[in-house]
Amino acid sequence: MEKDNIFDKEYSAIGDFKFGDSVVSVFDDMVTRSVPFYLEMQRMITEMVRDFAAESSNVYDLGCSTGTTLINLDRVLPPNVQMVGLDNSTEMLEKCQHNFEEAGITRPFQLKYADLNKGVEMENASVAILCLTLQFVRPLYRDRLIADIYRQLNKNGCLIIIEKVLGEDSLFNRLFIKYYYDMKKRHDYSEMEISQKREALENVLIPYKLNENIEMIKNHGFRYCETFFKWYNFSGLIAVK
Repeated sequence: MEKDNIFDKEYSAIGDFKFGDSVVSVFDDMVTRSVPFYLEMQRMITEMVRDFAAESSNVYDLGCSTGTTLINLDRVLPPNVQMVGLDNSTEMLEKCQHNFEEAGITRPFQLKYADLNKGVEMENASVAILCLTLQFVRPLYRDRLIADIYRQLNKNGCLIIIEKVLGEDSLFNRLFIKYYYDMKKRHDYSEMEISQKREALENVLIPYKLNENIEMIKNHGFRYCETFFKWYNFSGLIAVK
């Protein structure tokens, strides 16, 4: 796994964060060191999807990145379940395809380009996953995306969301951000790396409060919605149609 050193030198100007070649090459290290309990969250996703993925249906990973989630799912899903990975980075899709080949995946799967800002098209979907993805969809388009997912999920299908979130008030928001940056320092990111990445993400990653995400999910018709993970300013939600 190549080490994330994208922001370890000082830049005179910081552009918006993009999932291009430089990020793709270090993404797995980046997400493991930057997202608290990332591997445990992946295990939890696998556990829940196994219970909701219906025979002969499709499981969608919306924002599949390098394919970690789907590769984990391949080990537990029935052989007649098709996996579909969507991403708006062609570089990520190429890396995902490569990782699938290395993992020896033989079940039916599709990897396709999709801009979730324009909604999503799904067929025979028993599960949809948004793992650290919704936060990158422009706020103007999030409601439509959730509406699309709800409309196209099969009955009793589930939506799983992992998100960075804002604190419910400014006091805890400041504290949670501080604790998060302390975690990144423990994972060997320098103050400069943290600061420059924060600037790069400022106009790209726009988090909601946890309760705002729950309200959006319920407003679009999901019968159940439960928080299954919470660590300061990160949360996991599961909703059932």
